[in-house]
Amino acid sequence: MDRRRLLIGAGALALVGAGFAATGGRNLFYTALSETVDEQIDVATAHRLAAAGDILLIDIRRPDEWAATGSPVPGHRLDMRRADFTEALLALTSGAQDARVALICARGVRSSRLTNQLIEAGFTNIIDVPEGMLGSGAGPGWIREGLPVDRS
Repeated sequence: MDRRRLLIGAGALALVGAGFAATGGRNLFYTALSETVDEQIDVATAHRLAAAGDILLIDIRRPDEWAATGSPVPGHRLDMRRADFTEALLALTSGAQDARVALICARGVRSSRLTNQLIEAGFTNIIDVPEGMLGSGAGPGWIREGLPVDRS
């Protein structure tokens, strides 16, 4: 390897390391997406709160993803691509835009983006589960934590 490539590689590695340190170990892309997210919880907390009825946990992934991994228990499946997503969510919350709703996806990117969109649409108590089902820079995820899933 020539010296130029070695210096470029070392510089890139230093930038990634600095970004990782500056964000407390969080992924820079995820950090940029979640700047306006007011509340985030880990998967264990999401499970505990959903089981107690303190939050409504919504798996916003696609049906093929539900089939591949199952969905969190207790939780509701609501594909975020639905044209009537907001209306369907309002039906689950009995029309309450202030209901505590936690969103989970595969790795936290879609849930963060949708959290921001729902807040802009007037929902006031949307919570992001950034670990997702499969894990991310925020944590190991629902499945690796061994939390219950519905495979039906």
